[in-house]
Amino acid sequence: MQATLTFLGTGTSMGVPTLGCFCPVCTSKHRYDRRLRPSVALRWMQHGHGHEPQERIVVIDTGPDFREQAIQNNIHHVDAVLYTHAHADHILGMDDLRPLSFTAAKRGGPIPLFADENTAEVLNRIFDYTFSPTATYINRARVELVPLEASNTVHGVEFLRVPLDHGGMEIAGFRFGNAAYLTDVNRIPEESFEILSGVEVLAVSALRYKPHPNHATVEQALAWSKRIGARQTWFTHIAHDLGHEETNRALPPHVRLAHDGLSVPIEL
Repeated sequence: MQATLTFLGTGTSMGVPTLGCFCPVCTSKHRYDRRLRPSVALRWMQHGHGHEPQERIVVIDTGPDFREQAIQNNIHHVDAVLYTHAHADHILGMDDLRPLSFTAAKRGGPIPLFADENTAEVLNRIFDYTFSPTATYINRARVELVPLEASNTVHGVEFLRVPLDHGGMEIAGFRFGNAAYLTDVNRIPEESFEILSGVEVLAVSALRYKPHPNHATVEQALAWSKRIGARQTWFTHIAHDLGHEETNRALPPHVRLAHDGLSVPIEL
């Protein structure tokens, strides 16, 4: 089944341009040097027996730029959200699901939010007015926390959790069909390479050239791409150290920096 992976944001936790910075990338006029916080959307058409085909949209992470990302990418509904981890740049846009969740609730129920135990605890605490059993806020989001498992299914599509190391913190990447999305990673455990076997389209963090304790360098990401054997690799979670055009000129032909709004065809 054909699907599309859309990069809603390809920047770091501070975004690009970064506030207060006047480096060449932050002052660049090139539109691909503007990067919102990291997130992707997977879109496919579901064909039912005797029913009109329905577009399905699954979002991975709702950062603080989610509202703007949804507007820019014509996201008018969300079927589910998968969370990688509980850092601010991945969860703080959850409340922007509210208007979409009102429609979803009328169609059949709350939007499921797949989250591990730690992420669910943080979401519960930050968005107490949404998740508390005693919440009285009438316009709270119609969403439901669902435990993130090794395998998670949304409308017939399987999302495999890929354990990743983010500076000593275990977070989740995701494998779906012939593609995988691995953000905020500085080490891939050996067992995760087994889950990634056969991936053809790889989206993976590549922060900058200089080493960082919590994030992959370009060199690390290139080595992972080679080991996995992906025919296409798209770098994301990109800092303001990397200009779009000059970095792409230095990369192998099958490896490129992703950019906000980029859509890539994949197979589920």
